[in-house]
Amino acid sequence: MTRPPPKLISDHLPRALVKDAFHFSGGKISNADRRGCTWPARSTNNFHLGTTYLTLPTHASKLKEEYQSMAETQIEWTDATWNPVAGCTIVTAGCTNCYAMQMALRLEAMGVPKYVGLTRKSGVRAIWNGVVREDRASLQIPYGWRKPRKIFVNSMSDLFHESVSEDFIVDVWRVMRETPHHSYQILTKRPARMADIVSRAIPDVLPNVWLGASVENAAVVSRIDDLRVVPSAIRFISFEPLIGSVGAVDLTGIHWAIVGGESGHSARPIREEWVDEIYTQCDSFKTAFFFKQWGTWGKDNKKRSKKANGREYRGRTWNEMPATLEA
Repeated sequence: MTRPPPKLISDHLPRALVKDAFHFSGGKISNADRRGCTWPARSTNNFHLGTTYLTLPTHASKLKEEYQSMAETQIEWTDATWNPVAGCTIVTAGCTNCYAMQMALRLEAMGVPKYVGLTRKSGVRAIWNGVVREDRASLQIPYGWRKPRKIFVNSMSDLFHESVSEDFIVDVWRVMRETPHHSYQILTKRPARMADIVSRAIPDVLPNVWLGASVENAAVVSRIDDLRVVPSAIRFISFEPLIGSVGAVDLTGIHWAIVGGESGHSARPIREEWVDEIYTQCDSFKTAFFFKQWGTWGKDNKKRSKKANGREYRGRTWNEMPATLEA
């Protein structure tokens, strides 16, 4: 008896995932067939290709979940996210309302194994509990993205968290070295550890790897000094969430600055004069300036939706990228 086709969802499989699934199943797939592959219901790992039905192994299933939940992004300064590490720890004030904590809880509720047990509840909020996971299966993901893209590495963690092993960081670098058509953006709140490991364990400066640090207020401006000594083709600062003045920061050796206000129910206000300080320094040091958003608080200090407050600053939007990318 012919088995009826399952109910399919509209998500099309990335090529690397199809290749991975068939590698584990021992099957083969043509380019023409690959374009027509879709997953059936989210609750099953059955794979449908024409009249062929396969059950995917755990490894391929995990990759499916990663693609479906994290690959696409609405972050204005990147094209995709890639999360070889999950979980983190609150270190400074900029972490307080981190979107990744609530997202991890949501992904856990969806049954994604990688995000199970990473947070605890504090009232109605999800808070990192210090558990950090290295996900070796996800190291295969960038190989399947054939179209060049900017990839934000670890939007759900910090690659240079103290619990991430140096060997794993070196393996992440190997993936980035072997996929030079992509540009990788690594952002950390631990640039001192970044400087130490990159200087000792990474033998080459990759032109497609951008290294950055988060600076939310004057209390953590020293992170810029730590970042400045990291061997890197492009160094950048994310002044987001900007929750205080950073003053006349020294941007020597910094190629790109992202500025943005905090969003969400508990967002803290941003002030236009704080943005002005950074803009002035970017102009002085010839640092590319990218204004991401006002966030929940507008430039008039009124609370609205992030969309309503928009991205306009000084009468225009600012989407500058590092000079090497603009060339």
